[in-house]
Amino acid sequence: MAKSVTSDAISILLANPSPDSSSELPEIIVQVLDLKQSGNRFMFTASDGKVKLRAILPSNQNSQVISGSIQNLGLIRIVDYTLNDIPNKSEKYLIVTKCESVSPALEMEIKTEVKSECPTILLNPKQECEINSEAKSEAAGIILRPKQEMVSKSAAQIVYEQHTNTAPSVRMAMTRRVRPLVSLNPYQGNWTIKVRVTNKGNMRSYKNARGEGCVFNVELTDEDGTQIQATMFNEAARKFYDRFALGKVYYISKGTLKVANKQFKTVQNDYEMTLNENSEVEEAANEESFVPETKFNFVPIDQLGPFVNRSDLVDVMGVVQNVSSTMSIRRKSNNESISKRDITIADETKKTVVVSLWSELATNVGQELLDTADKLPIVAIKSLKVGDFQGVSLSTISRSAVLINPDIPEAKRLRCWYESEGKDAPMASIGSSASVTKNGMRSVYSDRISLAQITSNKSLGEDKPAFFSIRAHISSIRPDQTMWYRACTTCNKKATEAIGSGYWCEGCQKNVESTLRYILVARVSDASGEAYVSIFNNEAEAIVGCSANELDSLKSEEGEDNPYQMKLKQATWAPHLFRVSVSQNEYMNEKRQRITVRAVAPVDYAAESRILLEEISKMTAPQ
Repeated sequence: MAKSVTSDAISILLANPSPDSSSELPEIIVQVLDLKQSGNRFMFTASDGKVKLRAILPSNQNSQVISGSIQNLGLIRIVDYTLNDIPNKSEKYLIVTKCESVSPALEMEIKTEVKSECPTILLNPKQECEINSEAKSEAAGIILRPKQEMVSKSAAQIVYEQHTNTAPSVRMAMTRRVRPLVSLNPYQGNWTIKVRVTNKGNMRSYKNARGEGCVFNVELTDEDGTQIQATMFNEAARKFYDRFALGKVYYISKGTLKVANKQFKTVQNDYEMTLNENSEVEEAANEESFVPETKFNFVPIDQLGPFVNRSDLVDVMGVVQNVSSTMSIRRKSNNESISKRDITIADETKKTVVVSLWSELATNVGQELLDTADKLPIVAIKSLKVGDFQGVSLSTISRSAVLINPDIPEAKRLRCWYESEGKDAPMASIGSSASVTKNGMRSVYSDRISLAQITSNKSLGEDKPAFFSIRAHISSIRPDQTMWYRACTTCNKKATEAIGSGYWCEGCQKNVESTLRYILVARVSDASGEAYVSIFNNEAEAIVGCSANELDSLKSEEGEDNPYQMKLKQATWAPHLFRVSVSQNEYMNEKRQRITVRAVAPVDYAAESRILLEEISKMTAPQ
């Protein structure tokens, strides 16, 4: 019997957005149009001759495209798929998780013509079937080879063959559709994923208003390199903690998804997964070849400043300029020795940064870099912590990954730049221009803006805090505000009066020694305007000129010239350089901008003069 693209194939797909193993769907054959590569996967338009649908082939299907089995204008049979919404649009896109090539490239795109109405002719069922089959073939204009005859088997026989001498994980793979992580959303119920555990956290205890419990999380990566964080609480945590092993591959099902909390997420994914005691986790045997692709989100070296001392992890890539020998560092926590090696890398921003490799990365990858240092290799490093040593520095952590001379477009572009101009260009350390205060915050001279630029942009800090530097004067500090709180000297959390005597710390759960710590609001002004800023202990001590305990003692003194108010008055109209964060807080159902001082430094007039001269030279330079 002649065959073509399945009539109304796109309508069938749209009507069944997430079929499970029990779904009985007709054979779905579509034509591949506009096939092109996008990142590490291929995209195309699926067509049934009448309707088209945007589609994605995950990276596990790349071999079919590269080998020529799947071609542009060719036909494919869709075996497994899922549909996802396109953000901010009413459209959907098709993710083809499994397909078979039916025909190589045709001469042209299939377009089904709408036939004009004909007089009604009564046919017997057999004639009607034959005419319909021929009409569909003529409309499409394509003749396909018939499928090979299948040997008829009973359902019981098929189930027996699937389960005989088969491990549980293999049975799970055979009886359920394995979804790529990119296709999951909170509205899907029945899914199975195949992932490798790329990071495993420790079991932690917690205590809140609802009681006590335990929790731990893992980071999971599928074959495409997509990551997601999975969290387990209480019974689920105790059930799966020993089952999950770092580096092993698992089939996971019966979990739930929700929008990720940006404050706590550790991977690039809009969703996070929760597994409960009814979730299914089966180890996949003999999966040494299942190596997830490493995805990068590179940050240029000259843009590392805002990440200093934050929880965010960064990915960087650069040309190795220097490799040190291995050092042995002794940890303060357990007196254990650990290996460390520093490498210096540079990128197209003509900035360099020191990356500290720890443990096995220092001894294994570090030694390989030392052996090939004369060839100036390119390294791509994932998941680095940004610290303030020497202004800005990078350090690997347990889940960091280092690739040497990776075969990716970004590395090729960096190599071309370095060979053409970079090797002869002067390089400067990213930390050399950083001004470091005693709390480790850098760059009171970088990202300089005016107060008006902050207060006029109400959307600043909506997604995450934004960091800037300003030069301003303290114009007023209200003396009647609550300017400090009593804090535990161990953890700096609030301490309250204990029954009997002393002070109780909720964080330490015991009676503790206490001290006063600043938490005040001040008004700052510059040439463009003014704003209120929150200032905490270390920065407030630098501004006021004394500790909160000392200011409290002045407040109790009496006299015609109140020493307390005089001290606050002396702190006003003094110029300072501030490093500030801008975030959004909600108050009375209204979003408000909150500016917090993260670092403060006195004005260096020589440095300020150099900045002004640079700005003037930019203004007078010919366009």
